[in-house]
Amino acid sequence: MTKDEASLIAGATLDDAWPIIEAFSQIKREHPDDGNRAISLIVERLRQHGVPVTVHQPMLYLTLPQGAHVEAEGRKLHARPAPMTLSVPQGVEAELVHVAKPIGPPQGYGPQSAILFGDGYDPAPGVPDVKGKIVLFHGMIMCERIKDFHALGAVGVIAINPGKVAHWGGGSPIWGAADLDDMPFKPAIPAAAVSRPDGEALIALAQKGGRARLVTQFEEGWFKNLLPEVRIPGRGPDKFVLLHGHYDSWHVGVGDNATGDACMMEVARLLWANRDKLERSVRICWWPGHSTGRFAGSTWYADTFARDLAKNCVAHMNCDSPGCRDATDYLFIPWMAENVDFVKGVVRDVADREAEGKRPTQSSDFSFNHLGITGCFSASSRIPKAEIERRGYYYVMGNGGNPEWHTDDDLMPVASREVLLKDIQVYATAAFRLATASVLPFDWRALLKEFDQVIASYAKAAGDRFDLTEATDAVAALDAALVRFNAAVDAKRVTPAAANDVLLALSRLLVPLNYQRGSRWRRDLGLTVPPLPALAICAELDRYPANVLGFAQTHLRRGLNQVVAALEEAKEQVEAALPATAASRKRAG
Repeated sequence: MTKDEASLIAGATLDDAWPIIEAFSQIKREHPDDGNRAISLIVERLRQHGVPVTVHQPMLYLTLPQGAHVEAEGRKLHARPAPMTLSVPQGVEAELVHVAKPIGPPQGYGPQSAILFGDGYDPAPGVPDVKGKIVLFHGMIMCERIKDFHALGAVGVIAINPGKVAHWGGGSPIWGAADLDDMPFKPAIPAAAVSRPDGEALIALAQKGGRARLVTQFEEGWFKNLLPEVRIPGRGPDKFVLLHGHYDSWHVGVGDNATGDACMMEVARLLWANRDKLERSVRICWWPGHSTGRFAGSTWYADTFARDLAKNCVAHMNCDSPGCRDATDYLFIPWMAENVDFVKGVVRDVADREAEGKRPTQSSDFSFNHLGITGCFSASSRIPKAEIERRGYYYVMGNGGNPEWHTDDDLMPVASREVLLKDIQVYATAAFRLATASVLPFDWRALLKEFDQVIASYAKAAGDRFDLTEATDAVAALDAALVRFNAAVDAKRVTPAAANDVLLALSRLLVPLNYQRGSRWRRDLGLTVPPLPALAICAELDRYPANVLGFAQTHLRRGLNQVVAALEEAKEQVEAALPATAASRKRAG
């Protein structure tokens, strides 16, 4: 840790942050009117410190839950409606069916393929007939499950959560406000979550061939929201780091995400006070519409400032659920392969912990994959694994592992002053390092190692049905070029400015290759994306009957072209920055 970093985090306090959490704990932030009132407190506090704040006012399409329940055997069971699914205030009545086995592999294209390929393609091996029925399944509410069961003919979906209360969860695969191409993917059936005890009662009813009525209701439409943005200038005029997190919540959402909002406010104050040390700028944004609009605020920002982001944003970091009770380890940090060492270094230096992480999922306002911007964080501190097991907690995404996540119990006891202060220091250091590094700390060879492993696994699954040698060779060629490039940078034969240009060019090419199916200027649907998605069908070829295997192979041929072309372009970018050798100069002369 440098002296400047130590000085930065030594100035961190909870003088402003903790009162903000206390204030947010009294404001339900589901409706935009309440969320706008809450976020204005942060804007006011920042301006009191002399930090300039621009407040955008986007119109966002939101689905505001009004209620849900399940009527069965004369009882009314409480349920959490899944936002952006079909509102049925009159209810849908049907026979219940319990599906104990998940549908297909996680990287699958899903049961809609059955429509294309007929009976020879089993879209859901081992899954019973769900046509015309309300499906019960174990787990959190997920848009993939709703989409897949709808494709199989279900008229409703009920997720049975693992605990004593039901959790909120998203229901639509549409990321942010839909465009005309997205509209067909809006769920056309109702969906909700129930607690484990109520779910077990419904399973027992399903086993007797019983029926139930699922009722959901929403207020849906376009709403004006406030989106504060702080821009902290660095010495360089254009390039910037983006730190961001959401301020809307389910109920009052102390651990998700009042603590994150307060954390970012304090980081903004710290970085503003140390702005004379920054080489690059830092932008900090608080998003509306995270929960009720499926990341609508961050998607609006990505659309509105797309070209600026694509040209100038060096990395983004999401801040979601820091500072929660007993969360003293760093176990599930979402990180892309190229920034793993960077994140580990920050956590080791600030928190004296060894970080563990995972591939980012389709969550947490990772709304910039299509623009080719590397990203990390969202989850930060977590309850230690041994303590999770001792308490018998089930997995939840946020709140540091505390099971109050996405429930009405996410109140002040969830927050921890000590943990919050440490997480503020972690985020402040990460942003400061990215904004001051002479050479950006991204290891693209680490990503290529991941690519090599993924391609090998796909090749093994495909066997003699598809040849991935071109991709393997392209990865090896780019890696060899990066070895020479890194040596030249270390030897100062490539300037930091030139090195950073190459590192950003690689980001724009390789991040979408690993996380995006569609085009550069449209965010994909929020469905599971396997590594190198253009080649992922290799892992599913066993599911395609012989008469349609050629269609899958055609799909893979086009995907292989996409992958190899991007890798070859990346290699050209790297080699163009390498200093000419004596031999090459002689040949040129």
